[in-house]
Amino acid sequence: MPTADSLRDIEITTIDGGTATLGDYADKVVLVVNVASRCGLTPQYEQLEQLQKQYEGRGFTVLGFPCNQFMGQEPGSTEEIKEFCSTTYGVTFPLMDKIKVNGRNKHPLYSELHQVKTADGKGGRIQWNFEKFVITPGGEVSRFRPTTKPDDPAVIAAIEKGLDEVPTDAG
Repeated sequence: MPTADSLRDIEITTIDGGTATLGDYADKVVLVVNVASRCGLTPQYEQLEQLQKQYEGRGFTVLGFPCNQFMGQEPGSTEEIKEFCSTTYGVTFPLMDKIKVNGRNKHPLYSELHQVKTADGKGGRIQWNFEKFVITPGGEVSRFRPTTKPDDPAVIAAIEKGLDEVPTDAG
């Protein structure tokens, strides 16, 4: 089972082509989400942005990972994805480069996240767009299926529990 520590060194590429690691967010509660702009669940962007605004001052961030593996629902270029997210949903949270979350060429981050189980004990492949993972500074990783909305009480509880671990000078 991965922990925040085992995830921290995995390199990720930002939507602007820069490099980062989850270690850059070590003092934050991070909500990792594979996102898509042409999906029935795309309106979840609005709730993700609300969470970003509500909790960012307390040491929280959403990290969106565009993915085109589910019925081609994220076909756009990085520029198109950025424009869609900012103009349609006012997204201010960091977006990463488009990745694969399943299969032989899945991103190393998702190789680790596949091991995380939901509250009902199910892990493995990412089911669809908008699967969510809350990673706390203390190392706890919680998984929520795509149809679980970002503002679901269980997601909020995982975020708020993690915020208790955020160093007081990290918000």
